[in-house]
Amino acid sequence: MPAIALFSALLVVGFEQFVEWRFGLGGAVGLLLLTVGLKVRSPTCSSVGAVVLALIFTGPAL
Repeated sequence: MPAIALFSALLVVGFEQFVEWRFGLGGAVGLLLLTVGLKVRSPTCSSVGAVVLALIFTGPAL
């Protein structure tokens, strides 16, 4: 069980580092808001995080 928890924690941290490297601090903040909103079941927080990520992903296209 601890090995699975350690692996999932490393996977999450690695993904967060990739998002921050690729999309900057705004991407990390958007991902943080989205995950916190989903964990605490706050639709406002998760919606703000999703909008931030969507704006960052589509930023160059607009």
